[in-house]
Amino acid sequence: MKVNVNEVKPGWVIAYRDRLWVLVKGEHVKPGKGPAYLQAELRCLTDGTKLNQRFNTAETIETVELEREEHQFLYAEGDRLHFMNQASFEQSTLPRSLIGEAAAPFLREGMVVRVQSHDGRPLSVELPETVALTVVQADPVVKGQTAAASYKPALLENGVRVLVPPHVETGARVVVNTRESRYVERAKD
Repeated sequence: MKVNVNEVKPGWVIAYRDRLWVLVKGEHVKPGKGPAYLQAELRCLTDGTKLNQRFNTAETIETVELEREEHQFLYAEGDRLHFMNQASFEQSTLPRSLIGEAAAPFLREGMVVRVQSHDGRPLSVELPETVALTVVQADPVVKGQTAAASYKPALLENGVRVLVPPHVETGARVVVNTRESRYVERAKD
């Protein structure tokens, strides 16, 4: 569907130069001289390359609607991940690169994820926004620290290090944001 450049928002997928791109950031600029434009930061969905592109606000661009299906993660086999479609129960194998390095440690067997595809070709795997994990190692609180700077490092069961409040001890379950690898709250067991 063709839309005016002014309507495009971050997160939208566009077809540009025979590839699919997601708009990461977009800034509308009205210079003193010349026409207004959108300064866009794009990320290619097929290979992850980035592109900074300037679009004239009088232009129209092609937006693309991706199919989103829920899949259950079954198991990993090297760099191949095996999933089962929650609607059709078909099993599929996808490359680990579709998840991204930052989110990969949070993937667990049995987890339900969202697979985004276009024309039957998987482009990305989206994990739940938060997961609950156990703290396997938490540094002790240093006496005399002020309340403002009182976060301490902790190691989670999946090997990821996060900063947690001083009351979180080894063995506690915490909720972590999978996109930012950031502590959210203590898990309610």
